Amino acid sequence: MINLYGQEMEKLKALMVQEGQKPYRAVQLYTWLYEKRATSFDEMSDISLKFRETLKEKYCLNLPEIALKQVSKDGTIKLLLNLEDNSKVECVLMRYSYGCAVCVSSQVGCAMSCSFCSSGILGKQRNLKPEEMVGQVLVINELLRQENRGQHVTHVVVMGTGEPFDNYQNVMDFIRIINNQKGLAIGARHITVSTCGLVEGIKKYAREGLQTNLAISLHAPNNELRNQLMKINKSYPLEVLIPAVKEYEEISGRRVTYEYLLLENVNDTKECAEELIELIKGTMGYVNLIPYNETNKNNYHRSSGNRVHNFLDYLMKGGVTATIRKEFGSDIDAACGQLRAKVENEK
Repeated sequence: MINLYGQEMEKLKALMVQEGQKPYRAVQLYTWLYEKRATSFDEMSDISLKFRETLKEKYCLNLPEIALKQVSKDGTIKLLLNLEDNSKVECVLMRYSYGCAVCVSSQVGCAMSCSFCSSGILGKQRNLKPEEMVGQVLVINELLRQENRGQHVTHVVVMGTGEPFDNYQNVMDFIRIINNQKGLAIGARHITVSTCGLVEGIKKYAREGLQTNLAISLHAPNNELRNQLMKINKSYPLEVLIPAVKEYEEISGRRVTYEYLLLENVNDTKECAEELIELIKGTMGYVNLIPYNETNKNNYHRSSGNRVHNFLDYLMKGGVTATIRKEFGSDIDAACGQLRAKVENEK
């Protein structure tokens, strides 16, 4: 059956035409799904009984189920969701002063195998479908509704498990569904996609005409160190990646964020800061410094507070705009892949 949560508007209009309906039927369905939050076709009272029966026969409104829920003392919620094929995927709700953000996964597992990350421990199982990504947001929205605080998801970051540009078209459909005014109506400037550096994806994304945000998982200022941390760098070294970023900025008019995970005595030295300043010179991007969530699966350690702030000072004095990412869920398995790996290893 076709899951309606996975259909971006133009594709849904085409499906409705195939069913002998007018294109406006797609708008009607979006209104029921996202504005009125219908959970069954029987609720769709302005659609004829006959067509509702057709919908029941060919389409479904399935959402992921919560397999495990962790709640941090800071209000962060980490969910392990069960998909229809019993695959498990994670998403995280983070509460900011300006709204509620969800970190969405784009794949079951990850093939990128970055040495510091838990996401790739179990390897890549498969890509997520658009409805499985939309489902993560809808499940979080339902939890927020149950809290009865009048809150809903306002920001989405595709920074969970998986490499979004390794699942390119499904991620684009997901973005268009949540951005659509008849969908979840999340503003483009409130949507961020993070890539470890798939150059073809960056160049293609530049031409999508979207006003969303792009983040580059950089984490090292030279090829030798980045090769150790991220095997993708062997396929797309920095002399290929950085020109692609410049091309993206020129075509889209959007600046990128460079994500830089700080690992003690690995990439947090003054020399690394100086190399980073030189590397991104000539781009519009800024650096987001990320304190590391340690895992027992590798030998990396979190940089001390002093080293983090010293690194920040080096960058700022070198003319680079930089921030330190606010931490969430430090008392739960909030980092990408941690909860799924923990559960799978306990089996």
